[in-house]
Amino acid sequence: MRDSIGSEIRRIFAEPGGQTIEISREDSGLFGPHSVCWQVHGDVTSMMIGGIASLLMQMLDPMVLAGVWDHSVFRQDMRGRLRRTAAFLARTTYGDRAQALGEIARIRRIHDHVHGTLPDGTPYKANDPTSLAWVHVTESLCFLDAYVRYRKPHMTMAERDRYFAEMAQIGRLLGADPVPYSHREAQRLVAKARPRLRFDERTREIADLLLNQPPSSPQLAPFHHMTMQAGVDLLPRWARHMHGLSISLPARLAVRGGTTGIAAITRWALAPGRTVRPAR
Repeated sequence: MRDSIGSEIRRIFAEPGGQTIEISREDSGLFGPHSVCWQVHGDVTSMMIGGIASLLMQMLDPMVLAGVWDHSVFRQDMRGRLRRTAAFLARTTYGDRAQALGEIARIRRIHDHVHGTLPDGTPYKANDPTSLAWVHVTESLCFLDAYVRYRKPHMTMAERDRYFAEMAQIGRLLGADPVPYSHREAQRLVAKARPRLRFDERTREIADLLLNQPPSSPQLAPFHHMTMQAGVDLLPRWARHMHGLSISLPARLAVRGGTTGIAAITRWALAPGRTVRPAR
């Protein structure tokens, strides 16, 4: 049963064609084995929950949403898009320095071709520092918040600040500006961005596609549905309100309890020797 669960989860993180993401590491890369990033990004359940929550927050920015709507295959191949995001995080976190920098340069080249106009005629471009900053801060916050909730609830504020300081390196290399170096700075950046956030029919369509996508296999259905609900629960109240999403207190308690159990099962299935973390 352990191998079966582990194999199903690995398939989520496989490259096209079913090959697992292999990363050769000749040095410690951008962070190293003693970094907070290695801890946070190595917890599969937390990363998936944080990924769902961050996507729901990111699409509230009209310029970020427009890039997805006009240029991404997100609507046709959502699972593939999520897999590519996971691959980016794996390579930039655990790869050697050359591999990490090469991955970042590749993404910047892709962003160079992503530009257009909003429905109201406002121009946008994916390499806009403010848009990149929104993507960066929401990902960092949601990944960390999920890790604290489901893996390390007593994580110190110094460790949380160190995570943002480490992640700032990726944000800067991608061209984001400003980037937070502490948890407090991240919260301030989100508060500052809120007046420009919007929810419309396009936001609703992308959110519905994300939250209602079928599980990759029947065996992962409980894991899949609980992860989606945990992602919604992780959102700040104001973001849930903008999306028109709600979760009652009893449902919240059930989701958190169930997700804690699923996270434990996932770690058991992906224990050393059975892990989706890229090979050394």
